[in-house]
Amino acid sequence: MKPYELTLEEASKKLSQKKLSSLELAESVLQRIKETQPKLNSFVLITEEEALKTAKNVDEKRARGQSLSPLAGIPIGLKDIFLTKGIRTTCGSKILSNFVPPYDSTVVRKLKENDFVLVGKLNQDEFAMGSSNENSFYGSVKNPWDLERTPGGSSGGSAAAVAADQCLGSFGTDTGGSIRQPASLSGVVGMKPTYGRVSRYGIIAFASSLDQVGQVFLFLTTQSF
Repeated sequence: MKPYELTLEEASKKLSQKKLSSLELAESVLQRIKETQPKLNSFVLITEEEALKTAKNVDEKRARGQSLSPLAGIPIGLKDIFLTKGIRTTCGSKILSNFVPPYDSTVVRKLKENDFVLVGKLNQDEFAMGSSNENSFYGSVKNPWDLERTPGGSSGGSAAAVAADQCLGSFGTDTGGSIRQPASLSGVVGMKPTYGRVSRYGIIAFASSLDQVGQVFLFLTTQSF
């Protein structure tokens, strides 16, 4: 089994037991992204330099015996609706194609505090307005189980990336099904927490009274093509 094929839980255990380094895991995932991105178009931006730098830092912390979060060193993708300080955030739109946020969303800040490895910003329907991920300025996302089919949306990139082993987990947003529906169509697990449980600060709004942050992850099966 290659490192990118591990589930989030499996990878976390191997990292904590020092059977796998964060750098090895990040390099494996980034190589997988390079191999599959041309077919899937699930990423808007791949943050390779940022990912490798963070992974090295996590390995150094672990070597010093520092107490680390279970998420430390885990490669994760973010729907391109989350503000990321110093990293372009487009929300799938040409209008924001050059927008570089001056601060992190609360979710990103908390993930950084837990030493996650950001591998990239994930494609989505423009401003989260869609349910097939065909409405992105950056092109349609393909379903890794069948490239002629949609992965769902608006968090289509988040679901497709996990299903194709391009990251071990991802974050998206859900207003009326935008995590749950693509997770179902892509054969992975999507969770929308109860409204208000997770901060929406620093997330580009679609419908603020309904938008909610959630996660996409897998238990066992992914698609290799």
